[in-house]
Amino acid sequence: MTDTTTDRASTTGVALRDATPDDIPTILALVRELAEYERDPEAAVATPELLYAAMFASGAVAHAVMAEDGDEPLGFALYFFNFSTWTGRPGLYLEDFYVRPFARGRGIGTTLFRHLARIARERGCGRMELSVLTWNLEPMRLYERLGGQRLSNWTTYRFDESTIAKLAGDE
Repeated sequence: MTDTTTDRASTTGVALRDATPDDIPTILALVRELAEYERDPEAAVATPELLYAAMFASGAVAHAVMAEDGDEPLGFALYFFNFSTWTGRPGLYLEDFYVRPFARGRGIGTTLFRHLARIARERGCGRMELSVLTWNLEPMRLYERLGGQRLSNWTTYRFDESTIAKLAGDE
């Protein structure tokens, strides 16, 4: 993992660092704030145990970067690595990207995103991807300002837990 102790938002002094197990309550609080912002608070059902297993236990699959000003958490980015047969390389998928409303406009989102780009480069990733709600224009403008390309020929499908169970023959 990248040493994040030197990453700072240029205009703010906000520090970025890799998440630790002690950050799980904060990450859950930020996830719930994000779910509320995205108008789907009931969908945020992760528990501390599930996040610990996904991020810190043997076989961990997810990683997070915390953005802080002193001891105050201002935001986070949670990501994982996938794989593209087209590029023949891993990709970085940004699952959650959130800066608290009171901290926006300080360059924190840009700093977090550039930090993720360095992680992707260090890991040999061929691409970085994320999904954004169609009405969430402020982040879209950031992603486009940073060079992100909106994919117009793709539609996202989701198979939830109950559908997976049906498909697997459990129901």
